[in-house]
Amino acid sequence: MNDLQMGVIEARFADIIWENEPISSGELARKSEAALGWKKTTSFTVLKRLCDKGIFKNDGGTVTSLISREDYYSIKSEKFVEESFDGSLPAFLAAFTSRKKLSENEIEQLRKLIDGYSEG
Repeated sequence: MNDLQMGVIEARFADIIWENEPISSGELARKSEAALGWKKTTSFTVLKRLCDKGIFKNDGGTVTSLISREDYYSIKSEKFVEESFDGSLPAFLAAFTSRKKLSENEIEQLRKLIDGYSEG
């Protein structure tokens, strides 16, 4: 799979696609102009770049995703933990919580996630 990196503005553009797919390229350009202030050519340039990365496809003027938003952020998160913390989720959580304390609600959500994985 190609480089899945997206900048902040590309991610906002991707959100437009994910929220409206399937979407015609013309409608995507109109929504991008309204949301991002982009001209049609800018939308088509960024769309082509994201299609080349394997995130979306433009088939006959209809744009759809090849990777869901959830899968994209899951892959991106896994890659970050792998590259930054040698794949150790506990090391990531230790670093994350050293500066930001978790709320009771967040702790409970994490417990439920862990319990769900423990139960299989």
